[in-house]
Amino acid sequence: MGGEERYIGVAERRARLALRHRLTPAARATSPEEVADALVALHGSDPATVYLAIGARLAEASGTVAATDRALYGDDRRLVRMHGMRHTVFVFPTALTAVVHASTGLAVAARERATLVKDMAKAGAPDATWLKEVEESTLAALGRLGQATASELAREEPRLREQFVYAAGKSYEGLHSVSTRLLKVLGVEGKVVRGRPLGSWTSSQFRWALAPEHPELDPAEAQAELLRHWLTACGPATEADLKWWTGWRVTDVRRALAAIGARAVSLDEGTGYVVAGDVDPVPPPDEPWAALLPGLDPTAMGWQERDWYLAPELRSALFDRSGNVGPTVWWDGRVVGGWAQRADGEIVWRILDGEGVGRDAETAIAAEAERLRGWVGSTRVTPRFRTPVEKALVG
Repeated sequence: MGGEERYIGVAERRARLALRHRLTPAARATSPEEVADALVALHGSDPATVYLAIGARLAEASGTVAATDRALYGDDRRLVRMHGMRHTVFVFPTALTAVVHASTGLAVAARERATLVKDMAKAGAPDATWLKEVEESTLAALGRLGQATASELAREEPRLREQFVYAAGKSYEGLHSVSTRLLKVLGVEGKVVRGRPLGSWTSSQFRWALAPEHPELDPAEAQAELLRHWLTACGPATEADLKWWTGWRVTDVRRALAAIGARAVSLDEGTGYVVAGDVDPVPPPDEPWAALLPGLDPTAMGWQERDWYLAPELRSALFDRSGNVGPTVWWDGRVVGGWAQRADGEIVWRILDGEGVGRDAETAIAAEAERLRGWVGSTRVTPRFRTPVEKALVG
């Protein structure tokens, strides 16, 4: 990571974002898999985000839903919805599932299983041996069924219906079912993944399926590989960005940076990093560009330090209280406003930048809004995490 540090300013960072995240018309992708490869991970906490994020980046967005369904649920399953960084649900290219599991999932999985066993013991529920029997029976049932809901699995393995009291006597006391907690553990352990939704592409109710088989990788090597992928897509990034995005300890981040031979560069925030061979200047896109990105979009949520593309004064309107970003309007590499969909299907937007963006920008943004309405059609999309500007636009 040695050598002279080249300065990469805001303009170049925005150029890299535009081109590598497939946001300019000339850089748009031809398939959902191409988008996922470019972004490394698509936020999946809100199911609609996956489709909206892909549609914003496709050259021909009209077939977004069908193409994404095929990639997620087709026989060859080129995209997989699973737990990943920071214990969050993402959609990954299938080829990356082993890397994600080893680099981020193993540590989370160990904590989740230990917590479940501890909680059940406190509640006087059956022990870990009993839980292991239920787990093996559940996985066998899922193998027979192909895909199934928790209720369908409970018909095959009735012990999944058993309940236990969580945090007895606490203000947050609750009644948990074995199925809810066990399937979550199996998910972070990489044994099961989310299958087809019960409803449309906006539904948050999913079936479960056995995870695609993948090799068991060395965690340190997997961390280096994941970091290499993400820095290629999102570099330069600071150490704080990397620690936040991965959810790793700082020692893991530093070890992975050294393993891939990352190069240090100078940013307005301090020292940043790019992959080896990515230090040369990146020219800006040929023309300014507009985009309407969904809530939790991986570009808007990609870095912890966001001042280079998101003015601090806009955050209170565009984020909820937990730090989840809502739908955003972009102009030439920066967030300038928010958007929403009304009950009649109209896509409405508002510029929050106090200085305005100019007539050309507004024309381009309006065209993107019409493009979005064209492929979303009669489907109504309400973000899972509501933000002030989105609620104001709808109301």
